[in-house]
Amino acid sequence: MRPETLDATFAALADPTRRAILARLATGEATINELAEPFAMSQPAISKHVKVLERAGLVTRRIDAQRRPVRLEAEPMKAAASWIDDYRKFWERRFDALDAVLDEMKAEEKKSR
Repeated sequence: MRPETLDATFAALADPTRRAILARLATGEATINELAEPFAMSQPAISKHVKVLERAGLVTRRIDAQRRPVRLEAEPMKAAASWIDDYRKFWERRFDALDAVLDEMKAEEKKSR
């Protein structure tokens, strides 16, 4: 994944309203009006959030007669999760090494008793 794409994904995910919109879209596509229902904000404010998600590639809109439903596009999140997973693996290796050192210290302590 290109760094600018990853940056846009994380920037879009940083806002709790946008994360809530994505959670809603995980259940199926929705219009801006439908997305705005649970929030105490205007339709234009929700549209701005959707535009940020759209620029990050996290959602797409399609034209369906008079409607413009918004749909979740999970690929950028998959790439971000993969990036995070690399760091999870790093920390797991570090914790495994620490466990080995602690086990060695316990064994040495038992020998000295």
